[in-house]
Amino acid sequence: MPSSSTLAISLSFFLINIVAIAESKSTIEPCANSDSCNSLVGYTLYTDLKVSEVAALFQIDPIALLTSNSIDISYADVENHILPSQLFLKIPIICSCVDGIRKSVATRYKTRPSDTLASIADSVYGGLVSGDQIREANGNLVTDPTVLDVGMNLVVPLPCTCFNSSDNFLPAVYLSYVVREMDSLAGIAARFYTTVTDLMNVNAMGSVAVKAGDIISVPLPACASNFPRHASDFALLVPNGSYAITASHCVQCSCGPGNLNLYCTPASLAVSCSSMQCRNSNLMLGNVTAQPSSAGCNVTTCSYGGFVNSTILTTLSNFLQPRCPGEHQFPPLIAPPTTVTRDSMFAPAPAPSLSDGAGPKTPKSSFMPSSGSLPGFSPANGPIGSASDATNLVNPLSSFPTLAFLLLLLKLVLLTAL
Repeated sequence: MPSSSTLAISLSFFLINIVAIAESKSTIEPCANSDSCNSLVGYTLYTDLKVSEVAALFQIDPIALLTSNSIDISYADVENHILPSQLFLKIPIICSCVDGIRKSVATRYKTRPSDTLASIADSVYGGLVSGDQIREANGNLVTDPTVLDVGMNLVVPLPCTCFNSSDNFLPAVYLSYVVREMDSLAGIAARFYTTVTDLMNVNAMGSVAVKAGDIISVPLPACASNFPRHASDFALLVPNGSYAITASHCVQCSCGPGNLNLYCTPASLAVSCSSMQCRNSNLMLGNVTAQPSSAGCNVTTCSYGGFVNSTILTTLSNFLQPRCPGEHQFPPLIAPPTTVTRDSMFAPAPAPSLSDGAGPKTPKSSFMPSSGSLPGFSPANGPIGSASDATNLVNPLSSFPTLAFLLLLLKLVLLTAL
């Protein structure tokens, strides 16, 4: 039978291992100003939810949720479409500078019966936040994390990074991704079309080791806008392979495939919108004309210039290029998902698919296609993302009462050994 001292040492190592398991890391970007950026969080549905319910969880526009995931918004009553459990979505959020670090605090959650901070953090928000972080963000509002009054309006701080909206000097949108059990850094890099080196630089990682519950920042190449500062959609960034809705649902902008030039057209939902015709021409937003000549091809385009004072700005441009542009290629759209296959359950995004095998589906709007026409400090060369310890609520042993009990048990064993 082992001695009390041996038992105490063994229990000590056991507790150290528990604490190590309970720790998870997330990338923290220090900041010193009040600016904000477009950002994304990766979210896996914990149950079947309507599009509008997912949007309400994150306080975002349901249509913005759909376009960020290249889901066709032209389907009837699409906001009430039921999305299947375990579907992975990219959630667009605004990343602000709060108390010297980047985070989003625009999301609020109204508590329901049987909610605890742990269940809200782990189940409802999929590990994007910890119970301790929710408690800290709400000050004296929460006195007992295991007993919450029904109807409490809690701030839920979500992780996000900006890094000047660039990666290796090219426009980028950063996705906060919760590492799953089966993930490796190489696998994450492959899924999001980046490199292990870039992920390590962005997240200030000393090794390729990741574990479930870690939250890492993933740079996604993006198309950058060049709108005036006074535009309501100033600094709009659209990740490659997706869409964004703007100008009060009147304009839809897309990025890729094949290039990183922002391309905007009238949205399929456009109803009561200001004029989208370019001045001194008969061209509408997104229209292009091409006239071959002996010197090349004269191309005229009507492009989007931002949304200012409820007015859609358009810009008419003429330029000569070597050859005439072909038909513009849009990122493939998918139908609103109804199932999640086993292989794609933990994929980082619903994979774009071809529509009925007939090629990429394009948004339903009236325009003439065109070929389309990238600020700052590179994360790979400099953003110092710091690894912070945050409770991993996926592990039941990470809860405070359990650790407190085990520490008390260790103290008793040590006293017995003496």
